[in-house]
This record gives sequence, structure tokens and C-alpha cells, in this order.
Amino acid sequence: MSTIHTALNVSAGIDKNVAVSEEKKASSLDEKLLAAGVSSEALTEAYSTKSKGGAGFFELLIRKKAIDEIPLLRIFSEHFSIPFWRELPMESINIDFTQSVPIHYLKKHKMVPIITAETQVIAVNDPANFQPADDLRLLLKTQKLPMVLATQDAITAAINLAYDMSRSSAKDYFEEMSEATADDLISEISETADLLDETSDAPIIKLVNLLVSGAIKDRASDIHVEPYSGNLKIRYRIDGILYDILSLPRRIQSPLTSRLKIMAKLNIAEKRLPQDGRIELKIADRLVDVRVSVIPTAFGERVVLRLLDKSGNILLLSDLGMHDDRIKLLNRLIKSPYGIILVTGPTGSGKTTTLYAALSTINRPEINIITIEDPIEYQMDGVGQIQVNPKIDLTFAAGLRSIVRQDPDVILIGEIRDRETAEIAIQSSLTGHLVFSTLHTNDAASAVTRLIDMGIEPFLVTSSIVAIIAQRLVRVLCLHCKEVYTPDEETLDNLGLNLSVLQNNTFYRKKGCNLCMQTGFRGRSAIFEIMVVDDNIRRLVLKTSDANQINELAVKQGMITLQQDGIQKVMAGITTTEEVLRVTRSLNRKDDIVQET
Repeated sequence: MSTIHTALNVSAGIDKNVAVSEEKKASSLDEKLLAAGVSSEALTEAYSTKSKGGAGFFELLIRKKAIDEIPLLRIFSEHFSIPFWRELPMESINIDFTQSVPIHYLKKHKMVPIITAETQVIAVNDPANFQPADDLRLLLKTQKLPMVLATQDAITAAINLAYDMSRSSAKDYFEEMSEATADDLISEISETADLLDETSDAPIIKLVNLLVSGAIKDRASDIHVEPYSGNLKIRYRIDGILYDILSLPRRIQSPLTSRLKIMAKLNIAEKRLPQDGRIELKIADRLVDVRVSVIPTAFGERVVLRLLDKSGNILLLSDLGMHDDRIKLLNRLIKSPYGIILVTGPTGSGKTTTLYAALSTINRPEINIITIEDPIEYQMDGVGQIQVNPKIDLTFAAGLRSIVRQDPDVILIGEIRDRETAEIAIQSSLTGHLVFSTLHTNDAASAVTRLIDMGIEPFLVTSSIVAIIAQRLVRVLCLHCKEVYTPDEETLDNLGLNLSVLQNNTFYRKKGCNLCMQTGFRGRSAIFEIMVVDDNIRRLVLKTSDANQINELAVKQGMITLQQDGIQKVMAGITTTEEVLRVTRSLNRKDDIVQET
């Protein structure tokens, strides 16, 4: 083993004259690793591969799963007297190094300089990476950067944040931009190339990259490219609201649209018909699926890009903003052996997110879950997911007929759009499957009316539906700038409240700061109403499909409505009265009258 240890010492940059004296130190490292559970075979293989110029010693132990990363880093930290930082300080970080150090160099060697007012270090993942660290010091023209150890995830996050922050905004870049040539537009781009690595000098290519990466950074769900008579307007939809981001000259419209169509593999010569395509991009460590829709308008082609973050974490039920009592109720409902659970609401109200939170709760190896969606918005391990494709007649109904022959326990249908899909879903639930799906209705009670209007018999509705959940998304007040205020009597009356609530509750309103782009809001939370279809509601549905009567009975039985749930969030300081009224006003005729007057 001594020869291998000497090779390790030499490769780590230790002088040959002290290699023998370091032998004892290497042996103590072996002892620590063996005591931590690393097998002698894994240790021998790691040393052998390292001595032959293969992968790093650290990387091999992790790859072979001989030991977890954090315990290994702690051992190395103690052995080499290098501090281990579980988290890297990223506030007020100096990002000047991004101008001189390529991002791929740092990612390859798993290291990043952390330079703040209090800290100046190089965070590395492998303590034997002396040479790349020395080269980095030369690039930064400083030798005063000691090493600290950090996890791969922490280093990658720090790299991505630094280079993301260093990107120019599309608005800043356009001030230096000249009109692109045709040759600039035809440059090829790899579908999965990292936009933070993009160094192309083609002006239109750079502008498109800045627009997309800027949208991701600003948490936008859509990018709108809208041509008008005098200008080209760029808008982002952030937290459900459209914001003007950039106004460009009309001459930019044609090359910009062409660039987007090339990326989406659409016909750039066809400008008279609507077209749909998709782009798969990598923004830092996030995979983003971009759905591209192009339609012809009076002033040119209008493009809308829907951004779906495929690497986004799937939320848990507790992350959705539900009250504890409703989480317990929903937990009980989603563990039903069979039946249909419907989630209703308008487009963009978070229905799919709620369904996937439910699926993640019940997802276990002994349960077979299959979904059919359009599009697949989340990727979940252990779940079979089918993408609807009308071009080859793979519709919701056609896919659902095949799914039931795959021995599923749980089925998720992206949306019930027609009678055929509804009938198959109901038959699936009646034959012992738990079915999740969505409908576009205003409230929970209206879902019953909608199904009956589709032609479903009332007795089938009552025998299959377990519960109906209606939801909306309200914007969450920015924690850094929200301010206390006293609402007037008219505002309280619109919410069905009286002045007495001011005695024991604090109301907040938006203000605006740099962290929330001066909007006063950052992020969204859902408000819910959950209507459990019990015997009383079943008997009523068999008599009438009137949504008002069904809703009244559900409320009498204790259902908390969307507006009541929204009021609870206002009282908790999460959102504002205006937000709750914005998303629930259409549910109350009195509120409609107030708005009109």
C-alpha cells in the first residue's frame, strides 16, 4: 500500500522528499475512512485508479457509493486541516471573477471563488485539486485565497448564481445592439446547450438568450413578443400578472421571431398560419421546456413562450398554503381506494401542481401510478407519464383506454375535456381505480353541473365522485416591504366583514422594493374550497344539477369557500384584500355589482 500512498502524495503536490514522512498521515486517513465504513476493496481501488491518472480519489469514493459526501468531507476536513463549510455565503458576493474565468472551468473542477467583504476563499469539492486551485488564483491575480471544502451541490449553486447575476439584462444589452444580419440568424444552437455558457456574438442570438434567461431569473411563466404599429413589446407574466419589460423598434421583430422559430424548429418561411413548437433549454442547472406558439397578426407574427421548469421540485401538500385541517382532510381523501377526485379552476390556477403534490404523497413502490397529460409539466420517479399527441390520435380518451389495461392503481388525467374522456374516467373509478383529473369551472359545485351538461348521468356522477377541490392563486406579499394599513369599510364589506375585525387582526398592503421588482408581491399561494361528496350531496344531485343549491348545501355542512379561505390568508398577513377580490369576485354576484359601480 505504501507505493500507492506515495503516488497519492506526489499527485497531491507534496514534495518527494517528505513523502515518507507523510506515509503515517496517509495511513491515519485510511484508518478514518475504514472506521467510517469504507471497505478496504473500495479504498484500494480508489488509490489504484488515482495513481494511474484516472478520476480523483474523492470522486471515486462517492461514485462507488463507498461513503456519503458530507461524512467524507468532514473526514478530509479534519485530516487536511481544511475547513468544511456546509453552506456558502452568497449574499453580497463579488462576481467580477465571472468576466475572466469560464463557467465550464469551474464546473469541471468543482470549485468556485467566494469573495465578500468578510470572506475570501476558494470552495473546492476535492482537497487534492491543488493545481486547478493554483491556476484559478493566477487567473484572479491573487495568492491570498485559502481553500475550504464544500459539497458539489453548494458549489454548483454558487457558480450558477454568480454567472446568472453577471448576465446583462436584455434592456441593457439592446442599447449596444445593432441590426442583425441574415447570417447571424442561421447560427445553429444545441437544444440542450447551457445558455449561461453561450458566448456567441450574434446580436439576435444574444438578445434571445438574455430574454429567456432573464425570464427564468425573474420567475416568469410566459414571455410575450407582441408587434404593434410603432414598436415591438416584450412582456413577462410573473405571478400571474403581465409586466412590460422592453420596448424595441419594429425592425427587430422579424429577426427576433425568425430566431425563435429556428430554435423551435418551425417553418420560418410560413408567416400566414399559426404554428406550435417546443425548445428544450438548459439554464444553469435547470432544464426548461419552452412551448412556442406563433400566430399572425395585423403587424406581424406574435410569439408566446410558455416556460416549464422540468427540474423544479414537486411540492408537498403542506407547501400549497392549505390550513392544517384541510391538509388532514385531503390526505384522507387521496388515500381512497377508488373514485374520482377533481380539481377545478381557470387556466394557470395551479391545478396540476396540486395534483402532483397529492401523487407525491401516495407514491410508493407498491402502487402503480400512470398519468396522461398535455403537456407533462413535472417529472416524477416511479410514475408512468404519457404525453398527449393529437397528430397520431393519442388523445386523452384513447390514452385512457390503454392505461386501464396497464394494471394501474392510480390514474391522473390532465383534463376532462369531453364526454368520452369523462365516461372512461368514471368507468375506471367504478372498477376499482383512484382517478385524479381537472375541470375548468368557477367553483366546486359547478363541476357537478358541468359533468351532467356533458351528458353524464347524475347517478354515475354521484357514485364516482369522491371530492371536488376548487382553487385559485393569490399573490403573496413581499416580506421585505409589506406595510400595515387600515382597510376602509367598503373594502371590508366586499369581503363580507365588518369593522370589528380590525380590533384583533392586522391588515397589510403592498409597497414595492427591488427584491419584488417594485410590485409588492413575491410568489403565489393557493386558496381552496374542498367539497366532499357525501350522502346528502348525492341525494341533492340526483334531484337537481343546480350549482347554487349544491353549493349552499355544502356550505351548510361546513365547506369553507374560496373567498373565506382567502380572507383567512388576508388575516394572516399573507396576501391583500384586493388580491382575494381579484380572483374570487366572479363567484359572488354582489361583488360583480360593486365592481361595475
